[in-house]
Amino acid sequence: MLLSRAAEIGVVVVVMVVMILFPTASAAVEEKAQQQYYKNAYATMMYMGTPRDYEFYIATRVMMRSLIRLHVQADLVVIASIDVPLHWVRSMEEDGLKVVRVENVYNPYKANNSNDRFKLTMNKLYAWNLVNYERVIMLDADNLFLQNTDELFQCGQFCASFINPCIFHTGLFVLQPSEKVFKDMLHQLDIKRPNSDGADQGFLGSYFSNLLDMPMFHPPPNATKLDGHYRLPLGYQMDASYYYLKLRWNVPCGPNSVITFPGAVWMKPWYWWSWPVLPLGFSWHEQRRNTLGYGAEMPMAILEAILYLGIIVITRLARPNFSKLCYRRFDKSVTAYHAGLKFLAMASIVAAYVVPFIIIPHTIHPIVGWSLYLLGSFSLCSIAINAFLLPMLAVVTPCIGIFGTLLVMAYPWYKDGVVRALFVFAYAFCASPLLWVSFTKVHATLQVSLEREAFLPSRLNESPSPPGFNKLY
Repeated sequence: MLLSRAAEIGVVVVVMVVMILFPTASAAVEEKAQQQYYKNAYATMMYMGTPRDYEFYIATRVMMRSLIRLHVQADLVVIASIDVPLHWVRSMEEDGLKVVRVENVYNPYKANNSNDRFKLTMNKLYAWNLVNYERVIMLDADNLFLQNTDELFQCGQFCASFINPCIFHTGLFVLQPSEKVFKDMLHQLDIKRPNSDGADQGFLGSYFSNLLDMPMFHPPPNATKLDGHYRLPLGYQMDASYYYLKLRWNVPCGPNSVITFPGAVWMKPWYWWSWPVLPLGFSWHEQRRNTLGYGAEMPMAILEAILYLGIIVITRLARPNFSKLCYRRFDKSVTAYHAGLKFLAMASIVAAYVVPFIIIPHTIHPIVGWSLYLLGSFSLCSIAINAFLLPMLAVVTPCIGIFGTLLVMAYPWYKDGVVRALFVFAYAFCASPLLWVSFTKVHATLQVSLEREAFLPSRLNESPSPPGFNKLY
């Protein structure tokens, strides 16, 4: 007894010493000890093979971290295909997520859907194989949570919202895991059950074809779990397009809890150019700023800003040499030379507005992204301005016009989306003549420079024109 008591006291002393000498380690031990294994889970999926894998990886981490900030009482699970990079897996695990590695589910409908983004969406069926949980809320990465939605775990065996009047949306749905249902779904894939879109939504819509006739879900006050299938109120899947019409939320059925962003993949909220084109993109980036941050993109953004500033300085200092390279006399094929020079000048201006858009990190904050874009466009325009001796104001007019468009779209006091659209249209209508004037000014300047150069001696050691030559002109 004395030995046992002494051992207990010794363990307590050792623990106290560790906590005093190594507070970080003790905090980690305490955190590990406090980890809970919940009976419910929020889950999402991740797979590779599309041009936008990194963007969806970032979106997944932001969504899951936002759920942590909302203090959800559930595990956070990522169903990741085995080809997801290991450093991504480790980062998600460090976020507190549970990563389940799976083999990709073969999609027999991929021949009917040319969009590579949907070829592996059948991995979503693995949610039914998470049999360690009583209920699972399955999510797409393009959801923006406004508040805790743990009450959804009270729903039945399958529950989803109808964004489309006749087709429920699979960006968020509740399910009861079942190995039997999972195996039956795989069997239905093998026999190619009818599928309207070749992706998970068409398959699940066919599998739960009677959901439209089911009752609406309302959380029981005693926190018990329901049985059966239910329709979720629209407030759990608020289509972002509803917001753009009124520029505010007005969804009366159910709590306004989750925003979803269906539609064109290039206008997802995590892309910097989505705001202010789509105002809700800023809300997503604010959520990212408060959760994940921008540490991965900022070094690249800083390097680009330095590069653009360097281009502006160098092109200005090297202006005489640039113009000598461009305006040179040729005795043969003068017409072709002039046409090629005009094309090169116009192409360089177009490239100045395209290249920055491509090379800026796609998931950077919109304010940083647009600032980099305008700086990059101006710096690349300076190459054309100094090389071809073009008027600065005419070349940078599109840059000024883009900045004005951003101000018009970002104005926060529009009555509704229709008024906002009319103002944008009116601005574009008024600005288009200025763009045309700037184009004609650039073209005229090029023509004058080429005609003047034809009568000047070449800068490459040519003899001057014979006496009296200029008198003819």
